[in-house]
Amino acid sequence: MSADFLVELGTEELPPKALKNLMASFAETIEANLKAEELAFTAIKPFAAPRRLAVLVENLASETPSKELVVWGPPAAIAFDKEGQPTKAALAFAEKNGIAPSELKAESDGKAEKLVARISTTGKKTVDLLEAVVADALAKLPIAKRMKWGAKREEFVRPVHWLVMLFGSDVINASVLGLTAGRTSRGHRFHYNNAIELARASDYASVLKNTGYVVADFAERSAIIKEQVEAEAKKVGGVAVIDASLLDEVTALVEWPVALTGKFEERFLAVPSEALIASMKEHQKYFHVVDANGKLKNNFITVANIHSKDASQIIDGNERVIRPRLSDAAFFFETDKKTTLAALRERLKTIVFQAQLGTIFEKTERVAKLAQFIAGKLNADEKSAIRAGELCKSDLVTNMVGEFDDMQGIAGFYYALNDGENAEVAAAMNEQYMPRFAGDQLPATTTGTIIALADRIDTISGIFGIGQQPTGSKDPFALRRASIAVLRLLVEKKLTLDLRELLTFAKAQHKNLTIGDELVEQVLGYMLDRFRAMFEDANIPAEVFQSVTAKQLSQPLDINQRVLAVNEFSKLPQAQALAAANKRVSNILAKQNASTNAVVHANLLQEEAEKHLASAISAKAELVTPLFAKREYTKALAALADLQQPVDAFFDSVMVMSDDPALQQNRLALLQQLRGLFLEVADISYLVPAKN
Repeated sequence: MSADFLVELGTEELPPKALKNLMASFAETIEANLKAEELAFTAIKPFAAPRRLAVLVENLASETPSKELVVWGPPAAIAFDKEGQPTKAALAFAEKNGIAPSELKAESDGKAEKLVARISTTGKKTVDLLEAVVADALAKLPIAKRMKWGAKREEFVRPVHWLVMLFGSDVINASVLGLTAGRTSRGHRFHYNNAIELARASDYASVLKNTGYVVADFAERSAIIKEQVEAEAKKVGGVAVIDASLLDEVTALVEWPVALTGKFEERFLAVPSEALIASMKEHQKYFHVVDANGKLKNNFITVANIHSKDASQIIDGNERVIRPRLSDAAFFFETDKKTTLAALRERLKTIVFQAQLGTIFEKTERVAKLAQFIAGKLNADEKSAIRAGELCKSDLVTNMVGEFDDMQGIAGFYYALNDGENAEVAAAMNEQYMPRFAGDQLPATTTGTIIALADRIDTISGIFGIGQQPTGSKDPFALRRASIAVLRLLVEKKLTLDLRELLTFAKAQHKNLTIGDELVEQVLGYMLDRFRAMFEDANIPAEVFQSVTAKQLSQPLDINQRVLAVNEFSKLPQAQALAAANKRVSNILAKQNASTNAVVHANLLQEEAEKHLASAISAKAELVTPLFAKREYTKALAALADLQQPVDAFFDSVMVMSDDPALQQNRLALLQQLRGLFLEVADISYLVPAKN
């Protein structure tokens, strides 16, 4: 027997940015709790709207499975005496398991004859379990701060008003958050502000939609909004830009969505589009519209929570609301343009970056010097790098950024152009923050890339230098993200920069650091750990990365090229045999303290296998040396894979540790050359699987 189970909690308007997560958590915990009780069902469907959270479980079993428990007792040898009568041990086992002594039986458990009790348990009724299932799911919702209301003692994210709990057509006898379960829901606050009696759990979505003007299905509501917004944009000859997070938020704000298009004065288009979009998105939850070329149009699309008989009044109201917002943006833009970014630098002297690391002005001084150093290494424009470094934080004190913090960097770009700065310096004002998040685009200009590196390396070295490196749970300066950004910039921009050298320069610019000489290696180790995690995310085995880092390298681009090469090499059929041979060679050489500059003397090569190996090593060295010089590591390792056969033959037939010291040293020198070839790329002995 089974039936559909419905739970709906009616509330005041729930936090829109949290609604989707609340819905998912509610359904996931109910599902986990039902599975923990071994209750079968065919599907589970979450629902969420501004005033409700609900879950529908389809074909939920009416009771938990019956079980037969097998309990083993003491061995038969001590359970019965010589006369076959039960001993105290047997009687205690019988009493514990509710068995009459006369019914005690012994069976083999595969090892010995033991007393056994087979206890049948009947299933528990589902309706008796659901109150606890729901209460637990609500208690585990990811709510940062719960509230109380009125004289009630219950706590929730918002005041609760009704509770529906149906199993099929039956109301479940339950009480949660001070509410007694029933079958009465409520419709739309304006279109149908009445009670709705639900006859069956399965009727939920259709009855709310058809009678109550509530689209309870979050995904369905989102799809309706997207379709309506796109249709509205087409009406004005544009394309709606639908940000996923904004779509989720708007979906969480309405129960009966109706998209409407408004417009604003064209004069506002002179303001940076990013500021207009930020104002529409953040303050009013509007979707913006662009033309076929991606240029912002003077239209916006709002989603109402009501189907109005006179939609023009809603549109007019929204237009009147957005106008002062855009007027503010225009005012800030025009006001800010009256002062140059260079002049604004003075105001940075009063703003502390970090108490021990000085002001933001001092930070820009350090960034400018580090940027000049990096530009010199790259043969880039040092003057542009210095200028961009000096101006990179000036827009923080502008009116525009003060009102719209998302305009940080973007505002600087527009103001730099207005000030007559060159294109690369202007671009760097915004590009310094790229990549802003995982997968984000990188700077397009060289100067922007240099400032993005200098800013982050200055922050990382400084914060580590005062002993505030990230912990497992705290990273207030986002140093993990900054480290990953630096690595991405160096690798994806193909910059042959040495990270140890950059960190050493950055450290020297800080005045009041509490960490001494070990700082550079400490930061380098931390950043390379982020590199390791990036490779693991790309499904490259940890031992591949370890084989490269064993060389103590500090140029991320070079490390990346080597890791990719070793990863490809590890897939070759010869890889494991050569890795094992390298490990064997490494162990032999370590025990013998073999000289790294040992010379192989041809006249001391006696066995055919060692002559063949020496010849093969010499030929391969000639082949791969130019490949190493060009960093074509993948080709080099592929070529070295051919050494497997002569290496195997050598170890099969040649005694390395000969009684003749001259022969022994010559053979060790040969192995040293073999290992040295592979070590040009990595220590491939790390590819040998660790023994358990």
